[in-house]
Amino acid sequence: MAPFLRPGNSRWRGLGQLTPLLLLLAGLVLVRFSKGAGFTDAYALISRPFWPGPAQREWIVSANDVQQTSRLKLLERDNQRLRGLLSLQQRGSQVGLVSAAVIARRPRGWWQLLDLGKGALQGIAVNDAVLGPGGLLGRVSSTTPATARVKLLTAPGHEIGVWLPRSRSHGLLVGMGSSRPQLRFIDRDLDVRPGDLVSTSPASTLLPPNLPVGVVQAVNEQAAPATAAVVQLIASPEAIDWVQVMTR
Repeated sequence: MAPFLRPGNSRWRGLGQLTPLLLLLAGLVLVRFSKGAGFTDAYALISRPFWPGPAQREWIVSANDVQQTSRLKLLERDNQRLRGLLSLQQRGSQVGLVSAAVIARRPRGWWQLLDLGKGALQGIAVNDAVLGPGGLLGRVSSTTPATARVKLLTAPGHEIGVWLPRSRSHGLLVGMGSSRPQLRFIDRDLDVRPGDLVSTSPASTLLPPNLPVGVVQAVNEQAAPATAAVVQLIASPEAIDWVQVMTR
């Protein structure tokens, strides 16, 4: 005789088979509306024993201190640079000095030329001396009504007569296409030392006399045909935003 199946038992059996699916759907709906917050909290609770300990926290605090110190140093340097630029602009208001912004440089000619945002309309002319913070940068090589091009002292082959006040020696400053030009002398036996100031010659007719130029960094007494030296310019050409042009 065949077993008798009650309709109610069949219905409950069907619901029991659907229960895992219903629970899965309920879980997905819960995740959808909670945006996974529950799983995040559960993960945080489970992973708490593996969180970074006090040593790593100290490393992070130390790194933050270093970062803050570095930022303060950079801000201090930038502040000094801006003060120098402001001083340039203030001095530029004097008679014979025109302050001008550097508006263009060429990567391949970084040590050769720079372009200024003022020109002949402001009284700038060819061969005018161009000053950066602290010293001579170069000379104006050409002008347009609104711009001027400057040939830097570091440009290859650029030569100017200079003077060493301590030893009262004359020399020729020659651009080498790098950050430091070379100082050449006529005589071999000269009293030249690292740290000597280099200025424009008192006898110069192309440039104003006694303008600071640079400081002797190294002396080569074996150079031929006479002693030579490496000069660090006071007004470093690689980081110039504004200049002064000494108009005649």
